[in-house]
Amino acid sequence: LNRPKIILRQREKFYYFLNDVYISEDMYDSLVSLIKNKKNVVLQGPPGVGKTFMSKRLAYSIMGKKDTSRIEFVQFHQNYSYEDFVLGYKPNETGFYLKKGVFYLFCKKAEKDKDRDYFFIIDEINRGNMSKIFGELLMLIERDYRGEEISLAYGEKDEKFSVPKNLYIIGLMNTADRSLAIIDYALRRRFSFVCMKPGFDTKGFTDYLNNLNNAKMNNLIKEIKNLNKAIEDDGSLGKGFVIGHSYFCGTLFLKI
Repeated sequence: LNRPKIILRQREKFYYFLNDVYISEDMYDSLVSLIKNKKNVVLQGPPGVGKTFMSKRLAYSIMGKKDTSRIEFVQFHQNYSYEDFVLGYKPNETGFYLKKGVFYLFCKKAEKDKDRDYFFIIDEINRGNMSKIFGELLMLIERDYRGEEISLAYGEKDEKFSVPKNLYIIGLMNTADRSLAIIDYALRRRFSFVCMKPGFDTKGFTDYLNNLNNAKMNNLIKEIKNLNKAIEDDGSLGKGFVIGHSYFCGTLFLKI
């Protein structure tokens, strides 16, 4: 089979993706190819470029349908732990019990449905301690180790665990966050990073403006683009602090 033709048919069937998510066709093709090949990607960019909005629709476009049952969404923070994510003991009225975490359960779900793709989306992925959260699974999420089995730290006797090949991980990262100065090397090694930019010049956003047919809106976008250029050229700011297009989308601007 010819990969470009597969992607073309996919884009024709899910044309709404490029209408709703303001990126170029070439970038969409690259994203699909990258996530299918690497299995772990991070969408990084300033606020308002539609990272969260795009992540789910990217998953739907690859699935071939909108199926929320095959998507899991979590947000990392400094107190997020291995026990929350994978497996661990939690207190109850009588003592402690072994609780299975969200990633553990989602992997088991995907493992039972190997012919379909599953997507695990992690918002604010840089805010969590990757080594602490993933533990021994840092190895298993790598493409070359998918399907390999190991024993878990809190696993039951003789239980083996693996990350299935049909599970894809999409991380989301805000480049305007100053805490990005130091990013866990484990994160850099296992994920491919994709820079998301404001989509003011994309065909989708241009069509959106044309449909609004509003001179005030057109002038506003022109000034925002000029402002973004100034932000990019500012040595203390840069591309990670520009203003995204999603701030100017939605019903709010239909009455401008």
